[in-house]
Amino acid sequence: MLGYVTLGTSNLAAAINFYTALTAEMGWKKLMGTDRIVFFGSSMEQAALAICTPYDEQAPTAGNGVMVAFHGGSPEGVDALYSKAIELGATCDGEPGERVPGVFYGAYVRDAEGNKLCFCHFTL
Repeated sequence: MLGYVTLGTSNLAAAINFYTALTAEMGWKKLMGTDRIVFFGSSMEQAALAICTPYDEQAPTAGNGVMVAFHGGSPEGVDALYSKAIELGATCDGEPGERVPGVFYGAYVRDAEGNKLCFCHFTL
């Protein structure tokens, strides 16, 4: 199941304004956010959209800040998906672990083409 899709931005405040208005048209709302990422959707149990400033602090591009995330179902499920991806030839882009204490557990890989994938579990 799809967890969320991330889009990069160089102006988070403007992107928040845009996506707040746009996603309201779909019945979505701002679900959570930090100083560099904000999630929009109907709930954290459904597919969501995230907007963020790229983690590497480089300019966002069509591929920088873009990531597909998949629900793992539990921290153990995240670990299993991460291990399977590595087994299948993906490269590590962030070992499994708690990213936002008490809220978010995730792991990151890149496939053979360099596409960034996340396996995640939310405890909200």
